[in-house]
Amino acid sequence: MSSVAVYPGSFDPITNGHIDLLERALKMFDTVIIAIAVNVGKEPLFSANERYEMIKESLSDHPLRDRVKVELLNGLLVDYVQSLNATTIVRGLRAVSDFEYEFQMALMNRKLNPEIETAFIMTGMRWIYISSRIIKEVVRSGGDVAGLVPDGVAKKLTERLSLKKSL
Repeated sequence: MSSVAVYPGSFDPITNGHIDLLERALKMFDTVIIAIAVNVGKEPLFSANERYEMIKESLSDHPLRDRVKVELLNGLLVDYVQSLNATTIVRGLRAVSDFEYEFQMALMNRKLNPEIETAFIMTGMRWIYISSRIIKEVVRSGGDVAGLVPDGVAKKLTERLSLKKSL
């Protein structure tokens, strides 16, 4: 029986920190499903379909790509995880502030479905200061994010934020 974990997030956009966490999760699980959250409470820079395409493109040459699935997530995460017969949610932690929020979410998910566990993985030191929000702020201000996000993502960020800047 193979182990399946779900790695949910907005991935707006995916960063090299996300990919590092995915690689590390694949050391523990046979398959990891990246679940792109369609969160009505957030206004993402990229549509869910654009984020899906960026993730697929970013992983297209990755040696572990056959063990990764990318899907869109609507509704309750625990319902989605259960529908896949998975038992683990993977979440990354960078700082104490991440832990506080993630801990609350893990407890709520456990209340909703006690059979589903949350596995916290510490962000690699190389990526500890990176978040999608900070990446977007840097690009908006004219900074270079090469090496922090996949090349295709950097290009799409520059194109999108250059358009927003000129409006």
